[in-house]
Amino acid sequence: MAEPLDADLLARARGGDSAALETLVTRYQPVVYRFGLRMCGDADAAGDVLQDTLLSLARSVTTFRGESSLSTWLYTVARRACLKKRRRRALEPARQESLQALTDGDLETLAAAGPDPEQALSGRETRAALDAALATLKSADREVLVLRDVEGLTAPEVAGVLGVGVAAVKSRLHRARLAMRERLEPAIGSTPAAADGQCPDVLPLLSRHLEGDLAASACAEMTAHVERCPRCRAACDSLKRALALCRDAPAPAPPEAVGAAVRDAIRIFLASQSGRRLPPRGA
Repeated sequence: MAEPLDADLLARARGGDSAALETLVTRYQPVVYRFGLRMCGDADAAGDVLQDTLLSLARSVTTFRGESSLSTWLYTVARRACLKKRRRRALEPARQESLQALTDGDLETLAAAGPDPEQALSGRETRAALDAALATLKSADREVLVLRDVEGLTAPEVAGVLGVGVAAVKSRLHRARLAMRERLEPAIGSTPAAADGQCPDVLPLLSRHLEGDLAASACAEMTAHVERCPRCRAACDSLKRALALCRDAPAPAPPEAVGAAVRDAIRIFLASQSGRRLPPRGA
């Protein structure tokens, strides 16, 4: 979630400044909506998650103690809202999505994107490829990858949101990264690693290196191998491209009607708290 956090703005909101609170709500709307959309896989559910999360912010901001960053707290609330949505839909027929959900034209464009597809793809195609790939992951893997590689939280912050240990976060993350690389093959032109028994399993090693968890000696050994092995070098490059797509994918803005509904709900809440009459929208 985009920060740095405006500490003064938060302090004013905690002190009862409704204008500061509304500014915070506006600032965090797009990112909470994006998180809800990628975790729930449904625009209507993402709109509900957005409203639930930002109403929770309005209700709790005066008692927010700052033990975590505001963004981490919002992700935690949004995740709980997504889990509730999932439980409600548990008896509905499962919807299986994959890259096959893209149109033939989309797939042709993805396959022809070249060595730097994250620069060549349009915003729509990038989102379609990423969201379709995310939808195929197990929910536990998806939420770790979204929080770490899409939203940019640190591993300890992800652990705080999920209520698990950092080791569990990293284990899921490495698994999810390799799965995403495989799912995004039409977009990134993946190359299988380990051409024969002489090659190390470089992709898990690279993922661990990105988390700062690979010993210097192992890192040097992997680097030397990758430099002389074109196949493993191509495989590592494809993982880097997959993670770049996760990091740089455009953030879908909430539809204006959804944003307006959230703002109205906040205004109604603030009016009920102060006992004043609700002013006209835009006043």
